[in-house]
Amino acid sequence: MRRLIPTGDAARPVAFAEVPQPVPEPDEALVKVEAFAPNRGETFLLEHPRPGLLPGKDIAGLVVQAAADGSGPGVGTRVVGHPARGGWAEYATVPTHSLAVLPPGIDAVRAAALPLAGITALRLLRSAGSLTGRRVLLTGASGGVGHYVTELAVGAGAELTAVTATPARGARLAELGAEVVHDVATARGPFDVVLESTGGPDLPRALSKARPGGTLVWFGQASRTPVTLDFFQLLGGPERVTIHHFHYAGAPYGPDLAALVRLVEQQRLHPEIGRVSDWARTAATLVDLRERRIRGKAVLTTGGER
Repeated sequence: MRRLIPTGDAARPVAFAEVPQPVPEPDEALVKVEAFAPNRGETFLLEHPRPGLLPGKDIAGLVVQAAADGSGPGVGTRVVGHPARGGWAEYATVPTHSLAVLPPGIDAVRAAALPLAGITALRLLRSAGSLTGRRVLLTGASGGVGHYVTELAVGAGAELTAVTATPARGARLAELGAEVVHDVATARGPFDVVLESTGGPDLPRALSKARPGGTLVWFGQASRTPVTLDFFQLLGGPERVTIHHFHYAGAPYGPDLAALVRLVEQQRLHPEIGRVSDWARTAATLVDLRERRIRGKAVLTTGGER
């Protein structure tokens, strides 16, 4: 079968290789991949790939071999999955606890856009607690996670302000009900909850917008710049603010994937997909994703060009 593997070349980070079809463990299903969605964090890993790196955590496709232990969906079932690795291939093995069945109305492209970004959004909002009637600030909002967080938080009754680099990147967020600004400094606080994903100088600026006794949830560092906090500067800002470090990971993922699928089926969640291409164009798409030239998610399909 064909698989995309790292090249170590920043301008062309992956290339096709012919490799043996993977053999599933007893609790894994073998899935014929129809679509996959790369994540910006994966583009960073590809800049200096470690030996044996097989990227690919967000896939949708068809079960062609059920798990030997009897768990999970049977042969012929359409699924969305979140494997630990190896999803940028014609076939992928996925633990059955990290699969969800797709209804007929959800295609592989939309499904592939759900896993990492959608699970992150669900778990991030759970960590923030009830948002009904609360004021929320979201930084780095124009990616896949940001669109999901915005739609879910506004739907839960939050008053959300989203920070994006440009008006074009914030257009869809405004349609979803967010107030959109293009600099953290211009956000009109105070906020009960700050969801911060850019790091660098933006985190202390966002922190200064929290209300006394508020919460900042730090869930990313998209700027790739470390954060510096000044104790004495904080004394002039809001008192008793709690900072929570957040990372989405932790199997099982199946229940959250099923929840995301239900939300899409009920039209309460709409994946924001900025690009759909054949996987022959994966390398160029990864560069554009890394350089923030794609709004929302990018999805690659495996059924076309060779």
